[in-house]
Amino acid sequence: MQRIIGISAMFLLVSTAAFAQGRAREGQQRGAKPEVGGGYIPKRGPAPVRAPHVDRNAPARPAEEHPAEARKFNDREGHPEAPHVHTDGKWVGHESGREDAHYHLDRPWEHGRFTGGIGRGHVWRIGGGGPSLFWFGGFGWSVAPYDIGYVDGWLWDSDNIVIYDDPDHPGWYLAYNVRLGTYVHVMYMGPH
Repeated sequence: MQRIIGISAMFLLVSTAAFAQGRAREGQQRGAKPEVGGGYIPKRGPAPVRAPHVDRNAPARPAEEHPAEARKFNDREGHPEAPHVHTDGKWVGHESGREDAHYHLDRPWEHGRFTGGIGRGHVWRIGGGGPSLFWFGGFGWSVAPYDIGYVDGWLWDSDNIVIYDDPDHPGWYLAYNVRLGTYVHVMYMGPH
């Protein structure tokens, strides 16, 4: 009798595990998509940040000593700790506006403006390099120094990216990584 109970318990355990695996695969096949990345491409770039009214008589706020350490982007469990785009089109991390000194350039577009194709209809495969200089389609790019910590997982010889205009920071573009769903500020460096 104990043998029959043992065999029945083992059969029940194995069939329960197989059923659970089947349900997990079924969910993946039905197109359960991640909330960030996974091939999603935003329809458009971020909207310009509306600057709050500045009271010129108010005392100046002290500058943060370590602003990069204070920035947090994983707004939900499982989201990256980097600027990213939700699959509903929400750009997370692009809230600093025009006055952000980290993206100020004395000579915006000093290498010219990118004319190779911007937005969802133009997916580019990175052809090599690294954060300080990478290229695709004969065009060179450089990641903003303030954003270099957000490209650790990028594959510099094969990731697909989409370039968007940055509506708040003249001279910068946004490079969106299709695989990861993250983005960084990049400067166009001219033909490469």
